[in-house]
Amino acid sequence: MSATDLSGQNLPGFDATTEYWQRTVSEAELEQSPLPPYASSYPARLPDGRYLVLPLRGMPSSPDRCVASLIANQASMAVVEQLALHMAEAARAHDFDVVVGLPTLGLAFAPLVAQRLGHSRYVPLGYSRKYWYREELSEPVSSITTPGKGKLLYIDPNQLSLITGKRVLVVDDAVSSGTTMVSGLNLLARCGAEVVAIAVAMRQGTQWQQKLRRADGSPIPVVGAYDCPRMEKRADGWWPEG
Repeated sequence: MSATDLSGQNLPGFDATTEYWQRTVSEAELEQSPLPPYASSYPARLPDGRYLVLPLRGMPSSPDRCVASLIANQASMAVVEQLALHMAEAARAHDFDVVVGLPTLGLAFAPLVAQRLGHSRYVPLGYSRKYWYREELSEPVSSITTPGKGKLLYIDPNQLSLITGKRVLVVDDAVSSGTTMVSGLNLLARCGAEVVAIAVAMRQGTQWQQKLRRADGSPIPVVGAYDCPRMEKRADGWWPEG
């Protein structure tokens, strides 16, 4: 079943996503090969050997390219908890004081990751400006999955003291191009926080690797629950790029 937008125009999409992201499966339960070519979904392998089957979504600007999709606030609570567990376990290797969550979908994982790591709270960033927010504590942001005019990323000034001078773990749902994450890093740097690591559910492709670096050029560690490639169209289906 192909995806169709509200105007009836066919989009470079694939299956309806209603039943996706609801459970993880063992390799024996997997209803497709874990190897390419892929037709409409990608089986992402988790650290415990189970799989989360993700729908493929076309890129409107590039009909011969697609990506695997995770929408955390449409996933089952059990799946979100499983992914957060893997994120927290991977983040244990890094020494930090505070967990910071990026909006919007990173906020589904940040409190669970923080709790799993023994923290009683976390610091959420947001897109909605309250009247007491300050412009100097904001940063422009855009992403490949959210077309149109960019937004501003904010921190509540009342939360500033929780991260200034602190070592921070940043939590988001995914990293792909790295553009959204860079905005978060810029805002946190302006707040006087040191980002020691990033934890995401999905590391997508490799474009982000050159962007997520410290001022001295060294890479910021990015841990994830699973990796998935960007895809390119071939005669027999979708294959990882390159």
